[in-house]
This record gives sequence, structure tokens and C-alpha cells, in this order.
Amino acid sequence: MSVIEFTDRGIYCPAGDFYVDPWRPVARAVITHAHADHARFGHAAYLSTPMTAAVMRHRLGAITADTVEYGEPRSVGGARVSFHPAGHVPGSAQICIEVGGEIAVISGDYKLENDGLSTPFEPLRCHSFVSECTFGLPAFRWPDAQDTFAAMAQWQADNQASGKISILTAYGLGKAQRLIQGLAPLGLPIFTHAAVENTNEILRDCGVAVPATHRLDTQSPTDDLCRGIVIAPPAAADSAALRKLGPCEVGFASGWMALRGIRRRRGVDRGFVMSDHADWPALNDAIAATGAQNIYVTHGYTDIFAKWLNDTGHNASVVPTEFGGDEDNE
Repeated sequence: MSVIEFTDRGIYCPAGDFYVDPWRPVARAVITHAHADHARFGHAAYLSTPMTAAVMRHRLGAITADTVEYGEPRSVGGARVSFHPAGHVPGSAQICIEVGGEIAVISGDYKLENDGLSTPFEPLRCHSFVSECTFGLPAFRWPDAQDTFAAMAQWQADNQASGKISILTAYGLGKAQRLIQGLAPLGLPIFTHAAVENTNEILRDCGVAVPATHRLDTQSPTDDLCRGIVIAPPAAADSAALRKLGPCEVGFASGWMALRGIRRRRGVDRGFVMSDHADWPALNDAIAATGAQNIYVTHGYTDIFAKWLNDTGHNASVVPTEFGGDEDNE
């Protein structure tokens, strides 16, 4: 019996009779993290880290969820399951599944860079490794985060001098808190859209040290908002409420901003390269650290990345999934 199988509902473990991040309703779902493409509504039972469960309950409502701490082994049917840090967003995990001495790791989304909020990525030795490759091209190499935060601060100062509000858009779980963490030491007041602030409050309640922020009040004077930065989800950037704030510039923080064409198509005034996913060198480093004989790549530049891995001595194959709803589509 294989440790994992790839089905039309998601990644399945026959020995434990559960799915990892299934995209269709199942009886038992093991969840890597709380982004909407990985944690979906409709499963009878969920298993995740405590922080992921807290965010899921906020997003999905009343769900039946059990939790497990990082590194704590759990027997699920005939499988031994444990959760290990993925470094993607707070609470995110890689799922390690062992059946009869054979180990498979489903990494979910991950990054190797320590962002100061998420528990840092933990390399795991295994026989099979399921890896995203959202940014699986050599062109994707992330700049130093401190340089990016300095560029954001300069952008804000230029906007303030011109009487404009700086609206920085980023995904509400993970990226938004990373921006707050990096910008707060620069002394800028940070105003957060309700969708971001609600997530901030959940994470703070879970013990994450998200710096203090101001919930955005659309009645605030433009001059007050100009002195800081507004952080909002990308979908809110063109909302009527934000348009009423006053003259503004919109920036977008994403790995996709490394590509000028995408920056133009997004129609944002300024792009900043920052991602909660692994870049090209980190993908290769993470895979090498597993020592895995079999690599399965999902969502992103799958065909190109699989070919690269096979050309460099790995046994890699593409697994179609329905993941890809945070930075990919934002």
C-alpha cells in the first residue's frame, strides 16, 4: 500500500483514511495551513495546528476541529502523523506521514526565510516529498527583506510629501502581518483594513507578537492617514470605501512583482518583491535537504521545475492539484 495517493478529492493516505488539504468535502481532513485554497469548507472533521484551527474557525464558522502541536505524533488509523513547521505563515505545517517505515512529507506551502513571526521551516528526511513550486523558475530570487522594507518606507515618505495616502495590499493571513512586523520598527503608524485587523487579533490571541496597529476608520482625516501606511487585502484596493479616503497610491507586495509584465497587468502604482513562498534557490535547497527518492511538484511552474529536477538526478513528477489561491491568484 502506498503511503499517499493522488485523487480527485486531494492527497489521500489509505492507511489512515484521511486527506491532506482536500479540495472537495471528505470525512477526515488534515490541514497544512489556513489559506482558503488549502482549508476549505465542508469537511466532517479537521486536524491542524492550534493556530490554523483558530483562523479556520474565523473563516469557516463552526467546524469540528482537533489540534496537534508541532512535533507531536498522532496515530490516525494505521498511519503515524506529525506536524512540522513550514515557515509559510503563522501556524503553517508540513505533514509527515509514516506507514510501515515509509515516510512521505506533504509540505503545503513553505518558505525557508525566517520572517520573525512564523515558526521557521524544519527540513525533514523522507522517502517522498510533495512540494509546491509557485515560483519554480530561476528568475525568482527574493531580495533582502530589510531592503524591501526600506523601499516601502521611502515610497511612503514620497507619497506623504505629495499629500497621498500609501495603501499597501497583501494577503490578509501571513503577508500582512509580515509587513506590519517589518514596518513597525520604522516608526510608521500602520492602519489596517478590517479583514487584516480581524486576523491580527486572532493571531495575537494565539500568542503571535503582531505589533500594534490601528483599525482603519474611513472617516479619519487624510493627513493622519498620509503619515502612515494602510494595509489592505488586494481585493479591497478598488473598493468604494478606500477610494473615499482621499488621494492615494497603491502598492502590492508579492513575489509576482519580480515580473514587470504582471506588475503592469495588476495596474498598481508600485510593486514590492516579497513572498511567503520559497524562491528558486530555496525550493532546491529544501528538496535537497529531504533526501527524498520521489519528488511530487504541485501548483506553479510544475512542468519546468519537474524537468529541472529530473535533469539534475531526482525522480520528479507533476501532480495536478487545485491549490494556488493566495499569492498565486492575488
